Amino acid sequence: MAYGDRRLLRACCAVLVGGLITTGCGGGDDGKRPDGKSGKGSTSASAAPTTATPAPAPRPTALDFVPDPKRAPKNRADARRIALAVVAGPDAWGPDYVKRTPHLSDPDYWPVLGADCSWETATRPSTVLYSVTAYSEIPARGALGNLRVAATVTVHRTETDADWEMAGTLEEALRCPDQKLRDGERISGLISLGNPFGVGGNYTATDSLGERGRYHSDAVKGEQFYSWYQSRIGQVTVATVVKGAPGYSEEQTSTTAGTVGGQVQALVTMIGRAQDELEVRS
Repeated sequence: MAYGDRRLLRACCAVLVGGLITTGCGGGDDGKRPDGKSGKGSTSASAAPTTATPAPAPRPTALDFVPDPKRAPKNRADARRIALAVVAGPDAWGPDYVKRTPHLSDPDYWPVLGADCSWETATRPSTVLYSVTAYSEIPARGALGNLRVAATVTVHRTETDADWEMAGTLEEALRCPDQKLRDGERISGLISLGNPFGVGGNYTATDSLGERGRYHSDAVKGEQFYSWYQSRIGQVTVATVVKGAPGYSEEQTSTTAGTVGGQVQALVTMIGRAQDELEVRS
């Protein structure tokens, strides 16, 4: 990846864990049950291997990010440049993804969750300098449905404004576990978890959160998985969303080890890009 294996490996093994979402970097099934015991027969203590368990890697004590006030966006033009440089297109998701049409959201698009738990379009608040969403997909083929994903970058006027957006996103899932996305599309059973830096495995961003639920579409029989990941770097928030499709598992689309690339990979790419846009350069 363009922003270094160190950031990617650290993030894909740690970001957005803590009981709600697990995003390990491991290759495949290790033959263990969730309780850590082997699922392929027991081994007596006398026959147990004696190989020492490697010491865990040291965890960072502070986020590796120092913002440069001179590079902070001051107006809409600055924010637009940063948002378009950061937002994840299909190349950040994986090799099978392509652009949807339209690929980028309208510059004035700003969704809000109404009192009736339905999403609607509103006027962008004055605390937001610019926001953009990039839509990507894996087209349907054979028994595989149309897998649709999106990435959003929002540039706020201040870090405090961005922090309030993170808090508001967490509140939305608590207020509306069932939400109408648009006619013919909804999500249900939504749960959320927030992890500031150093908590719940978040060592990549100032703040992170994750949402998980079930996705329902009139165009597809049954229910699919739904997941939303969001992180904050300074005054910028980045988010990724996946609406599941027939033939795909959540594991396939969430981790860097997934067979079609995925959500964590796109999120970490945007975190790295945001840092590179805002941080002090040596």
